[in-house]
Amino acid sequence: MKKSISFDFNNMFSFSVGEKHGITEDELRKWTPVAEEAQEKIKDVIKNRENRIKIGLEWIELGEQDRLLIEKIQKTADHICKNFKNVISLGIGGSYLGLKAAQDALASPYYNEFSSLRKGKPKIYFEGNNLDPTTIGALLKNLDARETCITVISKSGETTETKVAFDIARNWLKSHMGEEKYGKQIVAITDPSSGALRKLVNSMQEKDRESFIDFSVFPGVGGRYSEFNIGLLHLALIGVNLDEIFAGIRDMKDICFRNDVLKNPALLYATLQSILYLEKGKSISIMMPFSEGLKSTAEWYVQLLAESLGKEYRRKIIKDNGLEVWTDDTGAKVNRGRTPIPCRGTNDLHSIQQNNIGGENNKTLTLVEVQNFGTDIEIPHLSGELLSGRKLSELMSLAVRATEWALMRAEKPNMTIVMPEVSPYTWAQLLYFFEIATTYEGEFLDVYAFHQPGVEGYKNYMYKCLGKDGLKKEIVEEIDNNPLKKLDEYIIQ
Repeated sequence: MKKSISFDFNNMFSFSVGEKHGITEDELRKWTPVAEEAQEKIKDVIKNRENRIKIGLEWIELGEQDRLLIEKIQKTADHICKNFKNVISLGIGGSYLGLKAAQDALASPYYNEFSSLRKGKPKIYFEGNNLDPTTIGALLKNLDARETCITVISKSGETTETKVAFDIARNWLKSHMGEEKYGKQIVAITDPSSGALRKLVNSMQEKDRESFIDFSVFPGVGGRYSEFNIGLLHLALIGVNLDEIFAGIRDMKDICFRNDVLKNPALLYATLQSILYLEKGKSISIMMPFSEGLKSTAEWYVQLLAESLGKEYRRKIIKDNGLEVWTDDTGAKVNRGRTPIPCRGTNDLHSIQQNNIGGENNKTLTLVEVQNFGTDIEIPHLSGELLSGRKLSELMSLAVRATEWALMRAEKPNMTIVMPEVSPYTWAQLLYFFEIATTYEGEFLDVYAFHQPGVEGYKNYMYKCLGKDGLKKEIVEEIDNNPLKKLDEYIIQ
């Protein structure tokens, strides 16, 4: 068995940061039955596949996937690598953040800049995650359409940012390659049976079976939990061994379903964070990996925590023929959820760390330490006696200890995840750990962790202003009856 990531919770407890801000053994004992009940709830609800899909928990089974599907994904990746020098990857939310996190963690730094680092793999550019015209404009102006493949990831095909980027990019491709050829340079990952993108894929494939190669977003797998579904093609494109990914998921799943709270890192993490949030006011969650390549993983975590647990209403569970339907109890407003902030060591020790130490004690920090970077550099004697001859990895490890010590002295709760190395196996473990921990935390907060109604408000406003058909009457009325207030005296020019 490969060496797994490990978890150091010492600095979350009162013996490190004091009783006012840390957790006592008595407090943990009081919460242990609650934690056990939360785990039993999740174990029970995932037994039935229909239940998992209905609720949005099917991602829990992504460690086991059809070998024929994996072979098709790998074959498609090999075809793209052989025929194209560039890939434009279009997606937003989990369809972007998970892929970007994977590329930064598992591909070489400066992957796009040097062909020697790509080893025959294509450059990958991420678009469709913003409405800023400058980035996609510069990209399409400078890429050669003959050498470029477009991948688009969207369950519905209607998300504004990705939809307009796809319309622009495929129009660019069509104008250069022609109506008959351009579809062979597009891969779509979308809903298996419905939605605007699926409709387009089907219509294009009716004309040409080699046009718009497609893969499906699995039912019951939400965007922020979908990296090991919709991200597999991208992982194969950058040369990641998918079997290592699946091994990491499976091993971490076993660890995160252990019955003993003190031996289950995901359950303990969720329990400690919930105690500190609900009882001691720690409403901010700072994610600080000490690795440049893991910064995007911290940004992925922001979406995971914010969309999963930032909820206005308590969860309502409705029993339906032995299954469960989860929804919002609109009569029970709770406005819950910790606020996540991404940063990285050691860079942000010179910025946000000032607030971490000296600012309000309303936060917890999760540090991520890497023991083996796979490379190292010794500091030359030109740098002076103190640092001469030391290695950068040694200084990075020392910086983690120093940060832990400084936070401890300031009575700021923190914990450290230790990765023996950043590999497909350990990175998959890290993501799966956070997904399971967030699921348990949703149980403690009693919110529906697998939907995101709060992101619909801005979409509805834009759709209404753009004249989209089919908006519900109550949405239109809410927008019409609650206009933005823009008083001239508060606009300074």
